[in-house]
Amino acid sequence: MVAGVTYPFFVLNGIVGAELFLIFKSVFALIPVLVIHVLGYAAHLRDAHIMSLWLTKLRRVPRVPNRSLWGANVYCP
Repeated sequence: MVAGVTYPFFVLNGIVGAELFLIFKSVFALIPVLVIHVLGYAAHLRDAHIMSLWLTKLRRVPRVPNRSLWGANVYCP
C-alpha cells in the first residue's frame, strides 16, 4: 500500500493527475486528484481489497440487455 491506498489505485490516480495537469496546465488541476485520493483512502479503510474486487467485477460480470429497465445486472425481478 502506498499513502493508504493500494498500488493500482495510486498509479491510476497519478495518471489522472498527470493528464489533468497536462490538459489544464495549472497546479489547481491537481485538486480533484486529492479529492479522489481521499475518497479512495476512505474506501480502503473499510476494505483493503476494494480496488481488486471492483476490477474483478468489471471483468467478470457482463452487462445484460435489460440493465436500463431494472437498474442492475439482473435477468428477471
